Amino acid sequence: MLVGNPRSGSRTARAAEHLARLLSAAIRSDAPVTTVDLSDYGPAVLDPRAADVDSAVETVRSADLLVVASPVYKGTFTGLLKSFLDRMPPEALRGTVCVPLMVGASDAHSSAPEAALRPVMVELAAICPTPALYLQEAVLPELGSDTDPALRWYDRHARTLSSVIDSLPVRT
Repeated sequence: MLVGNPRSGSRTARAAEHLARLLSAAIRSDAPVTTVDLSDYGPAVLDPRAADVDSAVETVRSADLLVVASPVYKGTFTGLLKSFLDRMPPEALRGTVCVPLMVGASDAHSSAPEAALRPVMVELAAICPTPALYLQEAVLPELGSDTDPALRWYDRHARTLSSVIDSLPVRT
């Protein structure tokens, strides 16, 4: 998973981890959940010579299934995430199934994942077979409960995700 929140230990990271674990356990139980949290890199994302950021880019590029998460900032995703994605070459995510996830304060931003984040993932050639997931901050305490909104989203889209992932060639 890729987390574009500049704050370490963010609610966005916790939501992304929750969704990634749901997806991993149900679709590819043998696949580990690897996290690239951009708060760990901060300004280094802007340094073209930062080898650790280059390594993080390669980690993201090697994912079969990628949750890309960001809080809503000014109606879109963070500049930190944009700067990281800008380091990737064209079609860098070809063959990667991607689930865009955004967290925001109000329903007024519920279109941000589809309008802002999904097009960038598609530009990088990621496969986005399901609607993006938007979680209001107010529902985050429900993650893992009987009223888990991420689980409801997953229940609606698991078959599609599983089918797409199963149809992809195995990466070597």
